[in-house]
Amino acid sequence: MAPVVRISDEVQAAIAGGRPVVALESTIFTHGLPRPRNFEVATRAEDMLRASGVVPATIGVLEGEAVIGLSTKEIQHLSLVDTSVKVSIRDLPTVIAKGLNAGTTVAATAYLASRTGIRVFSTGGLGGVHKNAQHTFDESADLTTLASLDMVVISAGVKSILDIKLTLERLETLSLGIVGYGTTNYPGFYLTDSGLDIDFSVSSPEEVATIVAVRDTLGIRSTLLVANPLPQDQQLPPEVINAVIKKAQDDAEAAGIAGHDTTPFLLDSIHKETNGRSIEVNLTLYYNNVKLGGQIATVLSNFDKK
Repeated sequence: MAPVVRISDEVQAAIAGGRPVVALESTIFTHGLPRPRNFEVATRAEDMLRASGVVPATIGVLEGEAVIGLSTKEIQHLSLVDTSVKVSIRDLPTVIAKGLNAGTTVAATAYLASRTGIRVFSTGGLGGVHKNAQHTFDESADLTTLASLDMVVISAGVKSILDIKLTLERLETLSLGIVGYGTTNYPGFYLTDSGLDIDFSVSSPEEVATIVAVRDTLGIRSTLLVANPLPQDQQLPPEVINAVIKKAQDDAEAAGIAGHDTTPFLLDSIHKETNGRSIEVNLTLYYNNVKLGGQIATVLSNFDKK
């Protein structure tokens, strides 16, 4: 049987040498953005990390092989393939066995990164509990996956289309630690403040690294979530995005959209209703999270050398 996971030489060397590494997902360029913008975004995120002395580990599935540290050529290939599927942990074995191309979700990316020894992962927004989940049981695998991994994940909260209050309740139940970066107002992806509060904030990558060190000493195996809000002057106007989300959800219900088709439908609707502005905001928060992830990974690697 052929190997099912390949770690790039660059990532292997960085991990072995104790250098900072940040995992990046691939669904952002396989399913989240139009061409050729998707490839440009993927390579810019990697360039940002390398410029700060951090090794990027973009993760995806290439012709049945899970790759930790896709090359630029491999990223370009995945960004152009029309048949790439979106894969979470549940379907990873099937996708690999069938020799398919796939973009990895937050859950699949975090799982593969953790197994490789990567501890920091930057993404845009997490999955969570969907509206009416008390009836549909529609909840992202991101939550239960991250509850079992000793990672640090930087995001701008959970996606605005979700039930953020119920998601925060589930995060508490799953013992997932949350800190706001410079705030106790939990961000709402497109919004700086979702209107909900969290208990703790941090003001520096060093403070995040200290929390991680204590968590590890206690033997707690769950992800620390760092909620990194958009600057207020870069968010979408709350009254605009709230109305757009409500319309998109009503349209989805009327069209009978459900399950894993819900999120892409809603995000596409929001993109159209905001004339593309939602994508620009999405990218701004993504780059902010990549930058912070690099800073945290650098401090963590320095902690390890003490």
